Amino acid sequence: MMESKWLRILLTVLLLEGWLCTDACWEHERIALVQLKPFFNYYYDLNNWVEVKGSDCCQWTRVECNTTTRRVIGLSLDFTRRRNDQYWYLNASLFLPFKELKSLSLEANGIAGFVENEGLHNLEVLDLSGNSLKNDILVHMGSLSSLKTLDLGSNKLKGTVHLQELNNLTNLKNLYLQYNSIESLQPLYQGNETQLKLTNLEVLDLSYNLFSNNTFAFLPELSSLKTLYMWSNQLQGSIDIAGLNNLINLKKLDLSWNKIESLQSFQDNGRQLKLTHLEELDLSDNLFNNSIFASLKGFSNLKSLRINNNKLKGSIDMKDLSAFTNLEELYMSGNELNELVTHKVIRQIYTCDFSYNKFNGTVPFWLLENNTKLEALFLMGNSFTGPLQFPPIPHPHVSSIDISNNKIQAQIPADICSTFPHLERLLLSMNTFKGNIPPCLGGMSHLSLLDLSTNQLSGGVPEELSMSSSLQILRLSNNNLTGKIVPTIFNSNLLLELYLDGNNFVGKIPDIDSLNVGFPYFLSVIDIRNNNLSGKLPRWIWNMSLISLALSNNHFEGSIPMELCNSDELRFLDLSQNNLSGSIPSCFNPPYIEHVHLSGNRLSGPLVGSLYSSSSLVTLDLTANNLTGNIPEWIDTFSALNVLLLKANHLDGRIPVQLCKLYYLSIIDLSQNKLSGPIPSCLGNLTFGSSFNKSSAYGGDYSFLEQDMRKYIGMEMSMDQSVPSHLYPSSYMEEWIEFTTKRRSYRYEGDILDYMSGIDLSCNKLTGRIPFQLGNLSEIHSLNFSHNKLIGIIPSSFSNLKQIESLDLSYNNLSGRIPVQLVELNFLEVFSVAHNHLSGKTPERKAQFGTFDESSYEGNPLLCGPPLHNNCSNTDLPPTVSTESDDEGEDNLLDMSAFCVSFLISFAAVLLGIFSSLCINPYWRKTWFSFIEDCTTTCRFSIVGNVFELYIFRRNAWV
Repeated sequence: MMESKWLRILLTVLLLEGWLCTDACWEHERIALVQLKPFFNYYYDLNNWVEVKGSDCCQWTRVECNTTTRRVIGLSLDFTRRRNDQYWYLNASLFLPFKELKSLSLEANGIAGFVENEGLHNLEVLDLSGNSLKNDILVHMGSLSSLKTLDLGSNKLKGTVHLQELNNLTNLKNLYLQYNSIESLQPLYQGNETQLKLTNLEVLDLSYNLFSNNTFAFLPELSSLKTLYMWSNQLQGSIDIAGLNNLINLKKLDLSWNKIESLQSFQDNGRQLKLTHLEELDLSDNLFNNSIFASLKGFSNLKSLRINNNKLKGSIDMKDLSAFTNLEELYMSGNELNELVTHKVIRQIYTCDFSYNKFNGTVPFWLLENNTKLEALFLMGNSFTGPLQFPPIPHPHVSSIDISNNKIQAQIPADICSTFPHLERLLLSMNTFKGNIPPCLGGMSHLSLLDLSTNQLSGGVPEELSMSSSLQILRLSNNNLTGKIVPTIFNSNLLLELYLDGNNFVGKIPDIDSLNVGFPYFLSVIDIRNNNLSGKLPRWIWNMSLISLALSNNHFEGSIPMELCNSDELRFLDLSQNNLSGSIPSCFNPPYIEHVHLSGNRLSGPLVGSLYSSSSLVTLDLTANNLTGNIPEWIDTFSALNVLLLKANHLDGRIPVQLCKLYYLSIIDLSQNKLSGPIPSCLGNLTFGSSFNKSSAYGGDYSFLEQDMRKYIGMEMSMDQSVPSHLYPSSYMEEWIEFTTKRRSYRYEGDILDYMSGIDLSCNKLTGRIPFQLGNLSEIHSLNFSHNKLIGIIPSSFSNLKQIESLDLSYNNLSGRIPVQLVELNFLEVFSVAHNHLSGKTPERKAQFGTFDESSYEGNPLLCGPPLHNNCSNTDLPPTVSTESDDEGEDNLLDMSAFCVSFLISFAAVLLGIFSSLCINPYWRKTWFSFIEDCTTTCRFSIVGNVFELYIFRRNAWV
């Protein structure tokens, strides 16, 4: 009884002191977390780390606790400091209170080292990747004897790394050193030093470093190694991987992205191959030729072989693969193979990828005849022709077929559904398939992705397909489909993305509100561009979780519904080239919007409130509407804006200087408006350089598709590798714009759009001088200030526009000479200063200026020299402005030497005229002298009076 009493007292005391588990976390660990917070809270991710006694820190962000003891066992503090902060040294003793801490992530926090190496002794997982650690970090890591996983990737390790410093980490299983500048590993024996003790190491990632061919000699003592990543290093030529012989447990080897030409034979000098457990081998993106298969004959247990993007050519005999009796995945895309020979040896393959080679003839579905286990067949990007001849018996295991981007001219066989009853992904795009879409595709209960785009299919969308219960992505773009869009196509239970663009559909978008069909809550992407649809925009379409909506190049009319303001998830909107009218809803301000295209409509009114403070906006295209008023001064809230197109409206007022705060601007088109005032000189502070945000418009999230594809990829990807992009459709719709340069309107998309930059202010009422600061735009490709009222000279600083391709200053009131320095513009293709008031000699006809004809200079009567017919020696030219002066003096419109001479001559002429008149006419002479006498008398009395008053004032002041 007494013992029980004392036990209860002891338990109470321990609970009060916080030493026993409660429903909340341990109090002293909560306090320790609060002390850590100032070091890792730049982005305010740790707002719920509060100084409230009793608060359960196990519920806090980035904290993991043991469900039984309630002690902190994991902290995820990655990306919690600003990247451009100065490097700092972490005091590891701050982690001392966490006695059971097993996992700690400090990725990308700018850590350069540790002040005290204490408090981390029980760690099992430590992620220090993406910091600024150097080679000496290995010394500090050597004391963390419990570590099982250490990630030092993306740091500043370089040169030789001494792995012996990690000898105490006898429990280490995973070591990641990728993305550094390491050249070699310290030899495992040096003098009397102890050999490397990392005998439990199973995964070693040396990718993206500077390792050379001799690296393999330093690895034989890692006897437990199962996975070795060495992709993207300095391996080249013939590689002797004999150093891997002792790695008898090695299952995965990645040597991709090097310059290896061959693997040295293991049979030389009696060496025997011991990599008998190797299952996955990646040799992609090297320089191997067809002889590589002879070097791999001993890899009898190989299950996955990747030789993408090498130098394989001509025919390949499938007998070369007969030694790989366990082979399940074979990847040979991106080579120059044109023939498959001996086709009865592949029996166990699950995934086969021969994409982007030079195969022709009929599609080799014979690969399926003796291989009933095949699940995925990728043959896109070849020259296969039709017709498609499927095997005579069903293949229920086949789930993915991609034969897109070939030259198949045939109908889609009706027996495709019975031959492949469990098909999940079918991609037949970019061929010449004709005829109707087989209705049976709608009844395939597993089909999630169907891509029949860019063919010559006709007819309508089968009702069976529109009612599919499994489709998630349907692409029927760029065909000859006709008829009306059936309402049931929006009612597919799982449909996420619908692409019907580039067809001949007519009628209205179905109003599903008035029909007895379900609501497409999950539909996030709709693309019905380039059809013949009409009517008003349906209101229901804005009530979904739309991410991307493209309805351009149709005949829609009426106003933009106010329901547009409900599209909070919208990122891409294209309603251009329709007959929409009214104003843009002022409430339209989606938080994630990136691209807005409303050009070619009849929208009117001012830009009041629409898109206000859209900090994610990249492209704004309102070209060819009836918009009025000023360009709003709050335009600087578009902090991510790259492209601004307001051409052909009725905008007036000045160009706001707030444009100069949009640091990412690369294309501005304000032409064909009524803008007045000067060109803001601060535009010269922008870079107008390349931007890689312009060409990608968010389409949808294909992450689920990539995850599914991984089961067809033989190798378990490393953390920095992903499924090859050609194995699944792009997750982005390609953005494009129209911009006028070189006297023509061009369509820019893809990489070309990313690199394009320009300013078009033509056809306005701009006045003043061209700011010399615009000469700082050294990366700009096009400038058009034509058809304005600009005066002054052409700045000589324009010679700094090294990337300029088109410069149009025609139809203004510019004067002075054409700067001779402009001949240094080596990329200039179009140049026009026609119809101004320029004078002097045209630039020397060399380099690009030797290609410009008379039309570039016409309409300047005082301009002479070739290609004009005016001979400078016969032309009486007035003094002109020197363009050799500094840019800051370029605004002077007068030649000072000429001004002084003309002033002195005029002054002398006036004096001589007055003197002659007084001599000839005595009356004028008498009047002149009387006037002079009156003036002198008045001045004398005025001076005497003022002096007397001043004298009286001062005398009174003294008194």
